[in-house]
Parts: sequence; C-alpha cells; structure tokens
Amino acid sequence: MTLNNTQIVDALRHVDDPDLKKDLVSLNMIENIAIDGNKVSFDVVLTTPACPLKNQIRQSCVDAIHQYVDPAAEVTVNMTSRVTSRRKETDAMLKNVKNIIAVGSGKGGVGKSTVAVNLAIALSKTGAKVGLIDADIYGPSIPMMFGMLNERPTGYDKDGRTFVYPFEKFGIKVLSIGFFVDQSKALIWRGPMASMALRQLFTDAEWGALDYMVIDLPPGTGDIPLTLIQDFPLTGAIIVSTPQQVAIADVRKAADMFRNDKINIPILGLVENMAYFSPPESPEKKYFIFGEGGCKKFAAELNIPLLGQIPIVPAIADSGDSGVPIALDDQSPVSPAFLNLAETVAQQIAISNSIREIFGGGE
Repeated sequence: MTLNNTQIVDALRHVDDPDLKKDLVSLNMIENIAIDGNKVSFDVVLTTPACPLKNQIRQSCVDAIHQYVDPAAEVTVNMTSRVTSRRKETDAMLKNVKNIIAVGSGKGGVGKSTVAVNLAIALSKTGAKVGLIDADIYGPSIPMMFGMLNERPTGYDKDGRTFVYPFEKFGIKVLSIGFFVDQSKALIWRGPMASMALRQLFTDAEWGALDYMVIDLPPGTGDIPLTLIQDFPLTGAIIVSTPQQVAIADVRKAADMFRNDKINIPILGLVENMAYFSPPESPEKKYFIFGEGGCKKFAAELNIPLLGQIPIVPAIADSGDSGVPIALDDQSPVSPAFLNLAETVAQQIAISNSIREIFGGGE
C-alpha cells in the first residue's frame, strides 16, 4: 500500500486533544509529515511541554494511523511543544512573556511563596522557559529560598533609566524586591512607593523570552496586589490555601478580588497546601491534620479546579531555609506533587487561552 500525506492528515482528524475537545489537525498541531515506504513520522506540537496527556495523545495518533490508513505502518510520533498565549503582538509590557501567572492567597502563612517557587522550578523542569518575581514587598522570601540573601543584581543605564539583569538559578530567571533592600530592617514604604518599586521589576528588567512568568503576590487584597493585577496583563491566577475553614474564608476574599468586574482575572484553580501528613515510615497513610475536603468543596463551589494537594513534609520547610527548593530533588516523595501541579497549571492555561481565543477575541 502506498501511503500519502492526505491519508495521514485525514486519519489524524479522528484524534482529539483531550483538553481542547477539537481534533489535532483543526488545531494546527500536526507538522512535518514524512513518509518512506510504510514508515510514517510527524510532529505533534503540544500547547505546553508540561502536557500531562502527551503519552495518551501519542498512542491515539499511532492507533488512528493503524485504523484508518495501514495496520502495518511503522509510526513515529515526535512530541514537541509551542506554548500558547492569548497576548497580542501589540502588548508592549513584557511583550516576550507568553503567560503571566499570579500566585496569591487571602492571608499569610499558607505557604504561598513555597508553592510559587516550586511551581516555577517544576515548570522549568518540563522544558519551559520560566521567570519568577517575588512581589511580596513586605516579606520577600525568595532570596532565602534560593540561597541568595546577600546577592545584588547587575544592570546597565540606557536613556536615563537603569535596567537590571534577573539572576538565573535552578533553570529559571528570578528577581525579588529583597535583592534591593536591607532585609534585616523593616521596609517602611507607602503604597505608591511600593507599587512603583514593583513595577520596575517588570518594566526595567531584561527578562527576554519566557513561556511562563510566576508572580508571588503579597498576601491579602490590599493596594499592592490590587495594583499588580490591575496594571499587568495576567493570564490567570492561582490561589493557595490550607484546609482550615478560617483560611478558606480568607481565600473567598482573594477569589472575589480576581473576579471583580473591574479586574476579571481568570482563576486557574486552587492549591491546597499542608493538605495531609504521611509518616516517612508509612508513606501510604494520610493524616488530615487540618481537616479533609475543605478546599475540594470550596473549589467546587467556585467552579474552579483543585489543581493539587501538597502534603505537610518537614523537608519542604528545610529545603526553603537551606536555599534549595524541594522540587529540585527528584528523590523526594514531594517532588512529584509539584511536577503534577506544574502539569495541571500548564494544562489549565492552555485551556483558558484556547477558550479566550475562540470566545474573547484574544483578550
């Protein structure tokens, strides 16, 4: 049987992207078809390198060629990626950043920075280009979590402005307000001054091309987080909570902030931190110290996904204090939780971008 491109394309029209609910051909995800006798190869261009369904999509492609073209065909599917974005080419601010993700919480002490840092690292480990901004202006923790307490960034002057180079560590680019202040002293800045300083982390830094920029927001719903989410073209927001009802009550305020008519930032989902404790000697057991099911129920109430559940593990806190985040440790039992979180976040971003492109004109 002589194979041709038309047969291959027609067969692949029967393979849908599980998230976007359209076939791979209509989504322009098939490229570089090559045929040599009964050997067929082609690229499937995923919407993110962190796609959790890549193996399922690959097998579906092979099955479609065997079913609709030739059962004896030797099929090679090359899984590549091109991260989607709903930003316009005319967007001047951070124009080379495809997706900007805000990580927020209704209150402090829920592990927001831990989630932001390890999410950024996990996204990078999937092959994405990632940046991280520590915007928690009154309690910047990223310098400690990256082992960079005494570091100061370098820069250059141009047209009367000073531009800085983000640090590159653990595979990501990172800036924190903590790199510019004495962290041993209280930072006494009023709202406008703080907002101006944070804006410079975005506008006066050489970020280059990024697939994802993760922003560690200040806790709460005050002036600083409001300014950030109003002034910057966010792709979506992630809310971090712990299982207790008192924490969930504060999360409701954060959700209301993002969904305010004047802001209207898509909420990608909720992350439950400190979800349960598993003893090292019995990792299969789960003890729900702060209650069970609270975040899952609240996510359902808000009609948003529960993106992940991060357990209570002393190594998470220890790794942050030592300057080597836990997501870097492939041997840690917690590392898969952050990798799964990264895949789920990337998945939700791809879905959100697709929906907005179809129904929202790209905005």
